[in-house]
Amino acid sequence: MDETTELAKGAAKALFELYHVVTHDLLSSELSEAIDTWNIVARARNEGRLFSKIGWPRDPDIKEQVKRLHLLLKVKDSSANIPKNLEARRRLEFFTNSLFMHMPAAKPVSEMMPFCVFTPYYSETVLYSTHELNKENEDGISTIFYLQKIFPDEWDNFLERIKQDNSGDVELQENSADALELRFWVSYRGQTLARTVRGMMYYRRALMLQSYLENRSLGVGNPQASLSTEGFELSREARAQADIKFTYVVSCQIYGQQKQKKDKEAADIALLLQRNEALRVAFIHVEESAGSDGKIVKSFYSKLVKADIQGKDQEIYSIKLPGDPKLGEGKPENQNHAIVFTRGEAVQTIDMNQDNYLEEAMKMRNLLEEFKQDHGLRPPTILGVREHVFTGSVSSLAWFMSNQETSFVTLGQRVLAYPLKVRMHYGHPDVFDRIFHISRGGISKASRVINISEDIYAGFNSTLRQGNITHHEYIQVGKGRDVGLNQIALFEGKVAGGNGEQVLSRDVYRVGQLFDFFRMLSFYFTTVGFYVCTMMTVLTIYVFLYGRAYLAFSGLDQGISRRSMLLGNTAFNAVLNAQFLVQIGIFTAVPMIMGFILELGLLQAIFSFITMQLQLCSVFFTFSLGTRTHYFGRTILHGGAKYRATGRGFVVQHIKFADNYRLYSRSHFVKALEVALLLIVYIAYGYTQGGAVSYILLTLSSWFLVISWLFAPYIFNPSGFEWQKTVEDFDDWINWLLYKGGVGVKGDNSWESWWDEEQSHIQTLRGRILETILSLRFFLFQYGIVYKLHLTGKNTSFSLYGFSWVVLVGLVMIFKIFTFNSKKSNFQLILRFIQGVTALSLITALCLVVIFTDLSVADLFASFLAFVATGWAIISLAVAWKRIVRTLGLWDSVREFARMYDAGMGMIIFAPIAMLSWFPFVSTFQSRLLFNQAFSRGLEISIILAGNKANVQP
Repeated sequence: MDETTELAKGAAKALFELYHVVTHDLLSSELSEAIDTWNIVARARNEGRLFSKIGWPRDPDIKEQVKRLHLLLKVKDSSANIPKNLEARRRLEFFTNSLFMHMPAAKPVSEMMPFCVFTPYYSETVLYSTHELNKENEDGISTIFYLQKIFPDEWDNFLERIKQDNSGDVELQENSADALELRFWVSYRGQTLARTVRGMMYYRRALMLQSYLENRSLGVGNPQASLSTEGFELSREARAQADIKFTYVVSCQIYGQQKQKKDKEAADIALLLQRNEALRVAFIHVEESAGSDGKIVKSFYSKLVKADIQGKDQEIYSIKLPGDPKLGEGKPENQNHAIVFTRGEAVQTIDMNQDNYLEEAMKMRNLLEEFKQDHGLRPPTILGVREHVFTGSVSSLAWFMSNQETSFVTLGQRVLAYPLKVRMHYGHPDVFDRIFHISRGGISKASRVINISEDIYAGFNSTLRQGNITHHEYIQVGKGRDVGLNQIALFEGKVAGGNGEQVLSRDVYRVGQLFDFFRMLSFYFTTVGFYVCTMMTVLTIYVFLYGRAYLAFSGLDQGISRRSMLLGNTAFNAVLNAQFLVQIGIFTAVPMIMGFILELGLLQAIFSFITMQLQLCSVFFTFSLGTRTHYFGRTILHGGAKYRATGRGFVVQHIKFADNYRLYSRSHFVKALEVALLLIVYIAYGYTQGGAVSYILLTLSSWFLVISWLFAPYIFNPSGFEWQKTVEDFDDWINWLLYKGGVGVKGDNSWESWWDEEQSHIQTLRGRILETILSLRFFLFQYGIVYKLHLTGKNTSFSLYGFSWVVLVGLVMIFKIFTFNSKKSNFQLILRFIQGVTALSLITALCLVVIFTDLSVADLFASFLAFVATGWAIISLAVAWKRIVRTLGLWDSVREFARMYDAGMGMIIFAPIAMLSWFPFVSTFQSRLLFNQAFSRGLEISIILAGNKANVQP
């Protein structure tokens, strides 16, 4: 019996069984109702007349498809066929789920909308060099060793591809092909230009594959060939079609200068051009020539190049510019000079730290059809695209940041786009209607300072010109985020400063004027509203605590409580003793929790939230609350927001104490100590009906804020409680604190230079007046404590406050005696004698005052706190009016006072760290806390943290 007869019989049997199941199990409630029908069908089957005229297809292509259908319906995958790699599972899961989402039907490649991808690049890492791969940090950990432990399965696959065994360290020759592939393997796992280029070139690969399959199905070329995808990259038709529909332009602003200097970045960019024939690089070329008057005249050109057959740069276009294009912010200017080289009707803006996936590139044709869909009254001008943050799989901080970003770019953008209709351009995967924006001012505004957040101004520009911005979640693009606390803080500071500049911009004013009432309410939650709300939260904390301090100093809290008890006014008493919960920052995590519920389900969301709480996510979010408030408020008061480079390294390393102190001193530490001072004043002089227990309950959230702002940089610092590193950090901090500044000395090396840099934001008279008004709040402590001392009793004379200033001046003079330093050797003995006599006299006077007056030791401590606050107010006023203080010759004294304050704040923060570093289990617990994600995935993070690769045996 031949194959065709067997197949026909098998097909007939399968169709009968399908018919039996459908009619018997699905359509008929009782078999007895259709017994006659079943008898006829059974008799026909036995006689061979059922499906007797079925024609089995002889076409090999269709036969192949039937076999595939049979496999899909009958064969079940075993667990062995499920990818071991978690990233592969995630990508497959999202891709299969996205196929069931609502998306427009894709047109053939020949009829699709042509588009361009556009990436600005300055001087970031293009490709890791061999030296950078093997370079070890202070812990003895190299980049290649780190990646081997973080991506063990991918490393094994790489070794298999280059035909190397995994018996030990892989040693490759410097210029060999395998060494180059190793450089690419490492670069594809960092945030490099090579990774971005590879991801974006998947668009071309996907179009080539789709065009190839469409041509084969239409019989173009060889109509007898099967639908195999082998050799699609060699098809001229497919390559030509992809090149017509897709272009990729990377705007490397200083590529010409890098080539002249023969930098390795230029060589790496040239290598990318050679490996990607569709890649185009735009850069600014400067030519110098002698003018008519003998002066050198510079001419600026915007050039576009590609790689020729020999691998050299081939110039495609050269456009003379009217002058130096670097007038405003660097990134938008980098985009503006090269936007003319983009092609097509759509342009996708991609950042340097992004990635793409082949399966997602397959859906780009569907996404572009959204421009022709109905999205309301106005056609879409920007298509929002979902982002996947791929840097959240190792540390807890990276996980927090990843979840926070995911909730913002999915749940947040979804709601802003529909139903609120107030979504702006929030993500660099967004696809622009190129014709619309080119004719309306471009995709970037580049005015210096005010347009530091150039992406959101593209959204303002589109909305104000009657455009429509949508959001689509069936396609996603990879996005790298910062993974260390310092990097996260710098990024949030940059964004907060950018939002502060938006408040001052005409664009936001015009949006507010033109939106209707309901869209204006919605707009409050999109950009600046979030930061205004955050700042108001922190300001409310200050108002709440300063109000408490005032009630404590004046005694009104006790009087009000007793009066409310006598009158039975329990509501007023409850308001007075309310716990201030909103300040702990946990409410900023509410959108993330909702995103968990929608994406993962309620049960998994609960587990994830509990895990994050155990990893101290509340500490992180409370700390971020202070970061946003500080930079947003500073920009509102003084302006001058600036771009902050965060760095994109991925080796987990310890941050020195001095580095953290420099970064967070004014944004968190000073404010946390002020809140602590308010709480101490409240516990000393405030009235609480329930005693100590009520005080703890009332101030618990406030103390949580203080601890989070003071110690979060060290809690989330790898090896932050390791004794040896703590000792080294202390030595480094002392050297930094005492090192003299000068011309050319950076703030990283000297406290004096850093202190000068911290004052650079105060530039205007308005800013000085505002700083003066804000600094007056510190005098409240001195004024209130003076009249609460046992020494003063119930005397309320204003002369007591004046006498406290006399005491303060005396203390300042004593401080000057102790800090006075003379270079004359013959005066040193007299100086030491005067200092010794002054110290003994001061101690004797304090003892006599305590013994013979009503002044107590508690009063001395309270006076110390009052003078600390007053001294800080004097320093703040001196910094605000620096020129006047310098003219009076008091600047050096102010600087020494400020150094003393920083030394004291540093010791307050460092003492608990040193104490905890004595106990080895604290460091172990911290490592588990920080890297639980890595431990749960079985990664050898403990080996990485142990350091010194040479001492680690596999």
